[in-house]
Amino acid sequence: MQVVVMNGIGGADRLEFVERQEPVPGPGEVLVEVAAAGVNFMDIGVRQGMAWNEIPDPKVLGVEGAGRVIALGEGVGDFAVGDRVAWVYLPGSYAQRVVAPVDALVRVPDGIDDRTAAAVMMQGLTASHFATDFYPVQPGDVALVHAAAGGLGLLLTQIVKLRGGTVIGRVSRADKVAAARAAGADHVVVDADGNFAEAVLALTGGEGVNVVFDGSGPATFAGSLAVLRRSGTFCWYGPVLGGPGPIDVMSLPRSIKLGYAVFSDHIATPALLREKSAQLFDWIAQGKLKIHIGATYPLRDAARAHTDMEGRRTTGKLLLIP
Repeated sequence: MQVVVMNGIGGADRLEFVERQEPVPGPGEVLVEVAAAGVNFMDIGVRQGMAWNEIPDPKVLGVEGAGRVIALGEGVGDFAVGDRVAWVYLPGSYAQRVVAPVDALVRVPDGIDDRTAAAVMMQGLTASHFATDFYPVQPGDVALVHAAAGGLGLLLTQIVKLRGGTVIGRVSRADKVAAARAAGADHVVVDADGNFAEAVLALTGGEGVNVVFDGSGPATFAGSLAVLRRSGTFCWYGPVLGGPGPIDVMSLPRSIKLGYAVFSDHIATPALLREKSAQLFDWIAQGKLKIHIGATYPLRDAARAHTDMEGRRTTGKLLLIP
């Protein structure tokens, strides 16, 4: 079968499309034919040496996707050959086929196509965590969503709106404004350099926002602090662009709350994974949550997908199609 591996830490040129032996499911596992694999900033972080360093190279990248069960390991009773499934964290997903523990899988409803299912898992569960768990948005809350035209930003905007909040979206370029507005953003600020605080404060009459969702790296940290109202919440995420450096907790202003949100805490058990995924699928089926797939690439073009994502040239979700 064909897979995409990284041959060492570095740029997208370290990715290679190669042949690997067909995997065989063991006890409690199934073999899945991959219909679509999601591309995430996490994959770029792995390629840059921020994670998975204990796994020797060459290693297969990717953690997210959807497909169909084609073989069962010993003792599997929860799934059958032909079942459509999706997953959010299964290392080695840039492949034609993957072996998956049954606890890592969720069933895909008949009304949800494979590409939609693959596109919503990582970013949808992350957005759900941020807006319903880490900071449960309430009617009337005002949220600042960074990278509002990205795959996560578009979903997060929609979930904040579902919960009755107001969204100020920040995008890096003017050509991304339409995507953010289509997702429901009430206001959109165009800023590529971290100079957004004045505009956000003006939009809130100087009061500031209830919550900031910021995965844009150190360049936006100070501005995000500046736009929080008293007792506001700062949701920091995304390690790929780096952290803000050491923080003196006594210097934090206006009694704000600052935390680092990790989506795995939202789905810490198989039951929670399936419950939260089912909620996303229900919202999609009801037309309340729209999935924007910004681009699809053949599996062999994973390096181009990484380059496009790093260059901030895309909106929505990127998928690889084996």
